[in-house]
Amino acid sequence: MKNVTDSFVSLGHWPSAGSFGFNTDILATNPINLSVVLGVLSDLLDNRKQRILSTIRNSEELRGGSIERLEKAKTRLRKVKIEADEFRVNGYSEIEREKLNLINSIYQNLERLENYKNETIQFEQQRAINQVRQRVFQQALQGALGTLNSCLNNELHLRTIGANIRMFGAMKEITD
Repeated sequence: MKNVTDSFVSLGHWPSAGSFGFNTDILATNPINLSVVLGVLSDLLDNRKQRILSTIRNSEELRGGSIERLEKAKTRLRKVKIEADEFRVNGYSEIEREKLNLINSIYQNLERLENYKNETIQFEQQRAINQVRQRVFQQALQGALGTLNSCLNNELHLRTIGANIRMFGAMKEITD
């Protein structure tokens, strides 16, 4: 378009090149006006085109960077999901292990308590048996003493003492 404008200027179609004025001839001024307008429009359109192309290039670069960041984010998300799954599986495994350890520990404690209870019961039974034996023995002894005291007279008493002394004497001779 600049060439069209230049050709009009170089052809010398300016009737009064030395002075300034209005040209009222529409046919002569219209192509000049059109060429100027077209030249200016062409420059504006070229500038606009360059800005649009620059904006498109910038957008493409930003898009490329965004796609790259998106892919990195997706990769990182996949890794985090895998790690989360591993933590979840390991966590559940750890929880199950701890649960089993706790159950085993409780069973061992219950077994120890059961053994302690049984030992305590046996001890108390033995103690009760011993107490009963002791009472029975005391009652039998008291009964025997009562019977002996009621049945013994002096003569029987002296004969029993004599028999016991002879028995101890015989035992002493055997041990010597």
